[in-house]
Amino acid sequence: MSLARVVVTAVLVEGRSKASVARDYGVARSWVYELVRRFEVEGEGAFQPRSRRPKTNPRRTADDVEDAIVRWRKQLLDSGLDAGAETIAVHLRNEQGTAPAVSTIWRVLTRRGFITAQPRKRPKSSYVRFEADQPNETWQTDFTSHIKLRNGRDTLSAVILDSYRCFPSQMGR
Repeated sequence: MSLARVVVTAVLVEGRSKASVARDYGVARSWVYELVRRFEVEGEGAFQPRSRRPKTNPRRTADDVEDAIVRWRKQLLDSGLDAGAETIAVHLRNEQGTAPAVSTIWRVLTRRGFITAQPRKRPKSSYVRFEADQPNETWQTDFTSHIKLRNGRDTLSAVILDSYRCFPSQMGR
């Protein structure tokens, strides 16, 4: 049984005061009042988890600014011009005297469905393993130029590698 159910039962079934229930269970009095009120209105639904997301965001871009961004995007696309976030920022600055950050314009365009997400990095699953089936099929060379020796002479280093993997089971033990 959840703490919320125990608190509501203590108030409604046992008839205890909300303040004493809050004190006995170590919870805020306001939470007890809210829970009992919810239970009286919703019944069992009062015990379901609720979203903790705020109802509003004071830093959200204003709707008229978002509409201007979308308007410029459509207008530039129809004209066949570059319609990226930086171009839209320039047009907004010329039109309104100010513009949101390029990253904000990008977010607005993405949220409104004008930009399809594309991964910036290639996924590791797309790499094809490079390995020869038999010895001496594939060789790799790597030249490191001008290594200074102790006696002061320059030399050229070359590394030659056979790209065949040899496992103990293939070596005949």
